[in-house]
Amino acid sequence: MNWDDLRFFLAVAGAGSLSGAGQQLGVNTTTVLRRVASLEDDLGARLFERERTGYRLTAAGEKLVEALEPVDRRLSALPRDFAATGEGAEGSVRLAAGETVAAFLLAAEYPAFRREHPGLELEILTDPRLAAIGQAPRIGNPLKDVDIAIRLARPTQGDMLMRKLGDMAYGLYAAPAYLDARGRPLQMQEIAAHDLIGFPRGETPLGPVWWFSRAEKSARIALRSSSVSARLEAARQGLGLTALPCMVGDVEDGLERVFGPDTLGSLEMWLMTRNDLAQLAHVRAVMEFVVDAVKRRRSRLEGRDHEVRELMPRPRPNH
Repeated sequence: MNWDDLRFFLAVAGAGSLSGAGQQLGVNTTTVLRRVASLEDDLGARLFERERTGYRLTAAGEKLVEALEPVDRRLSALPRDFAATGEGAEGSVRLAAGETVAAFLLAAEYPAFRREHPGLELEILTDPRLAAIGQAPRIGNPLKDVDIAIRLARPTQGDMLMRKLGDMAYGLYAAPAYLDARGRPLQMQEIAAHDLIGFPRGETPLGPVWWFSRAEKSARIALRSSSVSARLEAARQGLGLTALPCMVGDVEDGLERVFGPDTLGSLEMWLMTRNDLAQLAHVRAVMEFVVDAVKRRRSRLEGRDHEVRELMPRPRPNH
């Protein structure tokens, strides 16, 4: 067996296509196809079902992935492990998170951490495969290329350190001009008269996604997007009602909250890393930074800042 063929197999298993694996490995699809076919010949087993939508693992392919995942995880971590024991700086840590968490939480809280750890280099990757709503894909180790990941659902992988950070609350938002023209719904039944900016079909039905899956049965869908930024801008342009994290929607001047997390729900936030990496001081420092950042911004994450502002009495004029 050509052991290098296993690398091509894992790339196809993770990407679900020859083209995706080719981009990852820096080769053309013909090379990927040839190497996978070579591995199948050596093993005497069919590893993929070739479907119109991509490559799906067979039972034999699933079995091979299970055998290779621990090896792949250790080999991919070697450069980071050796770098962590090198001289000089505190080290470099790669952290995967969603765009919203990266921008509104981590980047906003990072300056103070940077002053305390000037020799630590933090690299934040906004890879949707690692930070998407729902379970992390088992195929393609979710911590293969990063040290720490923040996910919006409880991880299901085994050999990892996992900690729930809190909940990211969602609300329903729209532009004031849209609400003035179309009315402000007070209950879910009134959504039927509105246009919605929803989530992609097939998104894991958790929290706001589940709420939208019910609401859109009677309403009109104007747009679907997995991007928080795209949904926010579409709502600002008056396209309809949309679900946004409260820490995003509540601070946007061009939007008005219609329903809060008591109606739409929340998504769990989980911190995950490999057990061996958690023993490294620079990785632990970043993990503690994330935990502290969530604590400091918990009221915004849970959508409670908006409620406090609404309940504050207006100052009376002096006369």
